[in-house]
Amino acid sequence: MKILLTEEQIASRVHELGKEITAFYDGKPLTVVILMNGALPFGADLVRAVKLPLRWDALSCSSYLGDQSSGKMNVRAGLKNPATGRHLLIVDDVLDTGFTLKTIRDDLLKHGALSVRTCVLLNKNVSGKYFIQPDWTGFDIPDQYVVGYGLDSNEEYRNLPYIAVKD
Repeated sequence: MKILLTEEQIASRVHELGKEITAFYDGKPLTVVILMNGALPFGADLVRAVKLPLRWDALSCSSYLGDQSSGKMNVRAGLKNPATGRHLLIVDDVLDTGFTLKTIRDDLLKHGALSVRTCVLLNKNVSGKYFIQPDWTGFDIPDQYVVGYGLDSNEEYRNLPYIAVKD
């Protein structure tokens, strides 16, 4: 594997994103919604970098089967806390076409959220991206299959502290 983003690069960018998100949501009731499983490390680091009172929640969903997109959204577990009256920030690991984020955002808006914005760790340069653009992005990367820092290949490599291109 070739390291694409080091542990230090990731930590620095998460800190910057935390400052930007703190400034944007200052004085607003914020709930951070972390998409599981891949965004767990990023989401945990990000909520610690946001210096505001907030709630966090998790949504277990996927449009992937193994290493391939299925084109269908599978929600395995919904939110614990209601979206009503809250500003929601969806945190995801990788944005490919935007299908997952758009589907989840549209669903949360139907449940009374004041607003729903998105933050992704990685925004892939994918042709045909037509669903959604993120409000905050950690890194723009080429369209390569990456692992580490929560990202997996058949459930392995999530524990790597960096992001690497899988051979």
